[in-house]
Amino acid sequence: MKRGFYTIMSAQFFSSLADNALFVGAVALLRAGGAPEWQQAALVPMFALFYVILAPFVGAFADALPKGKVMFISNAIKVVGCLLMLFGSHPLMAYAIVGLGAAAYSPAKYGILTELLPPSQLVKANGWIEGLTIASIILGVLLGGQLVGAAVSTRLLSVDFPVINTGIDTAPEAAIFVLIFIYALAAWFNTRIPLTGVEMRPMPRNLLVLLPDFWTCNSRLWRDKLGQISLATTTLFWGVSGNLRYIVLAWAAAALGYSVTQASTLVGVVAIGTAVGAVIASMRMRLDMATSVIPMGIGMGLLVILLNFIDNVWVAAPFLILLGGLGGFLVVPMNALLQHRGHNLMGAGRSIAVQNFNEQACILALGAFYTLSTGMGLSAFGAITAFGIVVAGVMWLIKRWHASNCIKYKAEVEHLLEVARHDNMHG
Repeated sequence: MKRGFYTIMSAQFFSSLADNALFVGAVALLRAGGAPEWQQAALVPMFALFYVILAPFVGAFADALPKGKVMFISNAIKVVGCLLMLFGSHPLMAYAIVGLGAAAYSPAKYGILTELLPPSQLVKANGWIEGLTIASIILGVLLGGQLVGAAVSTRLLSVDFPVINTGIDTAPEAAIFVLIFIYALAAWFNTRIPLTGVEMRPMPRNLLVLLPDFWTCNSRLWRDKLGQISLATTTLFWGVSGNLRYIVLAWAAAALGYSVTQASTLVGVVAIGTAVGAVIASMRMRLDMATSVIPMGIGMGLLVILLNFIDNVWVAAPFLILLGGLGGFLVVPMNALLQHRGHNLMGAGRSIAVQNFNEQACILALGAFYTLSTGMGLSAFGAITAFGIVVAGVMWLIKRWHASNCIKYKAEVEHLLEVARHDNMHG
């Protein structure tokens, strides 16, 4: 791997670490303020909101500037969201601003991989970035849980700044204040990312012209016989995974009686499995083999349903590791194939923006469904059942879709697989 790759990894790790710790801090902040359950569930779709709204623009923004600079600006926006959360704004609105920063960050984070590395290293690079992202999720939720816990928060709140009255009086506020410095560290790493030499594509003066361009790119990827399968798979995976993070917190409270600090460890357990699955996939899978992992998505959906029958943490921990492992092995090759097709069809930044739009729209839709269901009295167990059925059912439909493509468009699919095989070997 090139030297700049490890700088990107460091920047991604600390930014994602803070994102996941902030989620736990935001949940604790809402609970401390007596917010209803539906507002806590609404954190997930609020984070996804700007991913969907700004999808036509962030890809072009990522392609118009050096991607290290784009990531620096994005982390600065996340700091603004933290400050708003600390000093008066409603946590849901402030968390949406953090989501705005994340929406701008993602096309640059993934797009720079296709600029810096050859196609033959994309699966391996995705294994690294997904594995490290999962590691940051593990440590992030654990960090967030500990920061809002009594042991650490008591020490943080005992720190007194002479003359200055920070207005930080609760454990969640102290946690969020600490996370600002982690975002700042990620921003510093962003300044160290080298230029790749790829020509920039200037943003148009009239941003509205990006709308038809975005929809053209979106349609092009959905028409591609491999792009549509990888896009459908990753869209569903991230739609469910984005909401499962909160559902595990709710399930741990309902089934095990866990606090936010205790439940955050179980979110980390899922992430451990995902990291293991991602690493194994990066070592064993190739671009042209990516579609063979689709059946694992069906198994993942069925395992989600079985979570309802577990009420012992010693059974839950290995079960959640297995669940996460299937997800990690599924998403890495599919993500790499999607990046490969998108890069060939329209360029890195735009293809990642299309991917983010679809994935975050799925997170938004499923999150809105869960939030509405919670507001109407649906239990965590009912939500888990619904999610499991959706995952298994839709993944089965995607499997049938790909099988149909292989019959109806045999020559085209074989040609695209041959391109992926060639690029994997010689890129």
